[in-house]
Amino acid sequence: MKPEDDNNWTPLPHSDEDLKRARNVPDTPQTRSSTYRLAWDDEHFMTRRELRAVRLQLELLKPEMMLTERGIRSTVIMFGGARIPEPGGEAWAAKNEVQKKNLEANSIYYEEARKFARLCSEHSAKSYYREYVVVTGGGPGVMEAGNRGAAEVGAPSIGLNIVLPHEQAPNLYVTPELCFNFHYFAVRKMHFIMRAKAVVVFPGGFGTMDELFETLTLIQTGRMDRVPVILFGRSFWEQAVNIPFLAEQGTISPTDSELLTFVDTAEEAWQEITTFYEL
Repeated sequence: MKPEDDNNWTPLPHSDEDLKRARNVPDTPQTRSSTYRLAWDDEHFMTRRELRAVRLQLELLKPEMMLTERGIRSTVIMFGGARIPEPGGEAWAAKNEVQKKNLEANSIYYEEARKFARLCSEHSAKSYYREYVVVTGGGPGVMEAGNRGAAEVGAPSIGLNIVLPHEQAPNLYVTPELCFNFHYFAVRKMHFIMRAKAVVVFPGGFGTMDELFETLTLIQTGRMDRVPVILFGRSFWEQAVNIPFLAEQGTISPTDSELLTFVDTAEEAWQEITTFYEL
């Protein structure tokens, strides 16, 4: 292949070509030894503790390359509880009758998440799905509702999964080519935020609150530009987190509460985004 035939041309062999050559060798004690494998083709080596910095870099680079090649420039994050069922669905995570009753009542947020993702994705279509692309954690509950709403209007959506002991496998509505998996929470968090034009948060547990407060901290400290941070369900959030109390105690600025907007419907949430960006 001549240089002018390929922008990726190099006089050195491509890695995929050498990988085939390295594997196509006689079966001997020497070639069966793990030390003979190419370093990046040796799972035992790549998962050693000393290689953590390399794995962090790879987890940052892989989704970034895939999203860039897809032309995705901005996203709308949808955070929310994995345990919230769809209306009429089973409250599989309930440990007692009280939890069952509350999870079933909170299923309204599954439906609002689904509606919101449809609204967002319909606008995203105007940019050929380069802007305002829905991104979720890729799992069940509210995350599934977000990817489902996008799929229902023929739009792609992103799922940023993470390896956990439970509750985490890709839902069937994530666009397969945009379905990623992470080992490191830190890198996954970066990919959520790097393209975010809005952060929409539904009722959830520790994971949802972790993502919410990390986002607020980044905005509060000026480490990221201000974007709409929208909380679905005023009654839920006012009981779950007492923001006025924090302001009264002086642990946050009185104006920090202005970083949050409360809504109860998908239409309200999308209106907040359209107003903020003058769409």
